[in-house]
Amino acid sequence: MSHGQGDSSGGASRASTAFARFYDALGHLGGFILAVMTAAVFMQVVLRYAGSAGFDGLEEVPRFLFVWLVMIGSASAMQRGQHTVLDYFVNQFTPRGRALIVIAVNAASIALFAYLIKLSLVLVPNAQLQTSAGLGLPLGWVFAAIPVGSALIILPMVIQIYKALGSLWRKRS
Repeated sequence: MSHGQGDSSGGASRASTAFARFYDALGHLGGFILAVMTAAVFMQVVLRYAGSAGFDGLEEVPRFLFVWLVMIGSASAMQRGQHTVLDYFVNQFTPRGRALIVIAVNAASIALFAYLIKLSLVLVPNAQLQTSAGLGLPLGWVFAAIPVGSALIILPMVIQIYKALGSLWRKRS
């Protein structure tokens, strides 16, 4: 496709490719977090087996990273459409009915995650005043995974709603 033809689909394609790459990078970040968690647990086991005292706070690392792993992994899976779906009943509907169900489910999910973000506006600053026993890490960094992950999960849902709305008003030829 030539760049000089004034076609706007090229810009939309580049934006969707950048969006997909961003969420793929989140998936890789989730894999890295999982590797760090595994290494920390492995190190704990080896140190306990050797009979030496472990590092202070090492047991907190997997616990705190797990929250980030869940939220980042959920966002990446949401963008890819890899969440568990019970679509047997949904597939019984017409394409228009399926689009309406996608809109309703995603709108309800957006409301839930927006509510989590709202609750986090109180939780995260209060948690920032507390520190973990072993690492001395302000707990706000752990709880920040909830609003960040929720916002990252909402974005693909908005795009799914947009696509479903587009399929409802598709031009007939």
